[in-house]
This record gives sequence, C-alpha cells and structure tokens, in this order.
Amino acid sequence: MLVDSTWAQFPTAQMGEVVPRDVREVYEKGLKYLANSQSEEGDWKSGQTGPGITGMAVMAFLASGEDPNFGIYSGNIRRGLRSVLSSQDKTTGIYGGSQGHTSMYNHGFAMLAVAEAYGAVDDSDLWSGGSGSTGSNDSPLTLGHSLELAVRGAVTSQKKNRFGGWRYGPDAKDADTSVSGAVMVGLLAARNAGIEVPDEAIDRGVAYFKSMTSPSGQVAYSGVGGYDDSIPRMSIGALVYAVSRRKDMPEFKATLGALTNRLEATTSHYLRYGQYYQAQALFQGDVEAWEKWNKQLIRELKADQQEDGSFTGSLGKSADTSMALLAMALNFRFLPIYER
Repeated sequence: MLVDSTWAQFPTAQMGEVVPRDVREVYEKGLKYLANSQSEEGDWKSGQTGPGITGMAVMAFLASGEDPNFGIYSGNIRRGLRSVLSSQDKTTGIYGGSQGHTSMYNHGFAMLAVAEAYGAVDDSDLWSGGSGSTGSNDSPLTLGHSLELAVRGAVTSQKKNRFGGWRYGPDAKDADTSVSGAVMVGLLAARNAGIEVPDEAIDRGVAYFKSMTSPSGQVAYSGVGGYDDSIPRMSIGALVYAVSRRKDMPEFKATLGALTNRLEATTSHYLRYGQYYQAQALFQGDVEAWEKWNKQLIRELKADQQEDGSFTGSLGKSADTSMALLAMALNFRFLPIYER
C-alpha cells in the first residue's frame, strides 16, 4: 500500500466532518505533548525507551495528516527518524542493538515506523541539520536502505527460531505472540511499502500464530496452551491474519469473533497497548464493530487525557501517549498500514 497524495492534506480535507471534533482536539493536544517532550537527540525518555518507542511517536505525527516534510511537526518527524536510523546496527540490521528484554519489540515497532515514513518523508532533507552518525558506519542511511537492512535482520532472526516467530533477542530460540506480532506487522508494512520480504517468512509467521490460536479465538502467549481472554493478543492475532491477507482462515474468523463478542471488555494490563492493537484489528475485520467501539474509545481517551496532553499507563507517558493517539488515528486513515 503506497502513500498517495492525501498525505499533504489536513485530515478534514479528506474526511470532512467525519473526523469527530473530540478526536481532533485530543489528538492535537497529544501531539503537542510529544513535540514538547522530545529530546534534542530525537528520542523520548519518559518510561519505556528505545527506537521502537521513538518510532511509535513518529507514527503518531505521521498519522495526523500534517505534511511530514513541511508541516508544523516535520522537524519532530525528522529528528525522530534520525534517532531510529542511528540506532540500527548496519551488520545485523537490528534497531537498538541485540541485547535486552525489549530488543525485538524495538526492532518490530521501529521497522513499522520506517516503513510508514518510506515514500512520505523526503530522504534528501532527512539528515539536514542533524548528525550523520549511524552507529557502525559514518554514512547516513536512507529510509529505504535502512528498511531493507531491517527486513534482513528480522528474517535472519526468524530462521534461527524453530517456532517461526520471535522473542526478546534476535538469537532467541523460543517465541511469543506479542513480540512476534510487532515484528510481523513491521515486515508486512515493509512489504506494503515495496520492500522485498520473502513469502516463506510471512508464511512461517502466520503458521506460528495459527499454532497459538484456539478454535474459540483465544491466542496463547508462548509455549503450548495457556489460552485466556487477552484482548491484546487476540487483537494481534486478528491483525496479523488480516494484514497478511489471510482473512479466509478459520483462525482469523475466530479471533475477530472473539473480539467482537467482547467490545465492552477492557484489558487490565497494558491498557494503551491493547487499545492500539484492538483499534486496528476491528477496523481491518469489521468496520461496524470498530465504529461502535471507536465511539467508546474516544470517550475514554478524552476523559483519560492529562492536562499536559499525555496519557498514562503501564509503559510510561511517551509510549502510552503514542499508542493512545495511534488507536485514534484510524479516524484519519492516513498511515498506509491503516488502509483496508
């Protein structure tokens, strides 16, 4: 799904008054918080940190419909992307290094952000006024080159994994559906942007999710069994099936059905993370269900937004604010990954 000319328009120019006033007001207040809390280096340092969190914030700016090259947040977008690209190991292709509990989370979300920026952000202006350092080499990376390296890194990691998924580190031998969802959506976004992604990688990833999905639509975390009513995991499963164009699979219908039967339910852990994925899964699978749920989401986020424009949750203000805004961003329909 390649970016089209609507990128340069304000959201309401495309959607008219379909974009609710509350959405626009909450979203703009949230973007101001992210703009004001971004560091000089281009990242965010409140709560969870890393290129994945930076990528989430960048996507929140991109999703607003402001021109990413000349709009009021274009400087924030460029600084954020420079930070993400500078974190990439040019040998492995992994964003943020290969160590730590959140390594492949960071890689998946950063890869998604670069894929969404690719084709929309002018590479020729990306490094102007910023450091050209990109870690292991001196020459700055373009978005396309960085994305190709990121795909290679994700595929190499998957080949080491007997489950066909991913876990915390790129050399992990086990897998879980949360990390695997982040990487799979990043790979699918890269493919949508025109980057070559091997069919085998997508097929193995889908097969892993199939093995973790129960007939009732519950999605296990890791290992064997352990099914429960986790809204985030059911949403991740449904989204992976939908974006990989596997809507004919019984597992997609099961996960979507489980979600639509629980529209009133909320997740007690990682609330914003759950909202981020549930919004996309419902929109991809059942627009009428999404519209009903979206009205509820808007009310909740309007009530939850802090005076400074931020949102609180389990991951820290930067991550939780970015995910809350991205859950609302389907009202704008600007990011390519949000297309149906």
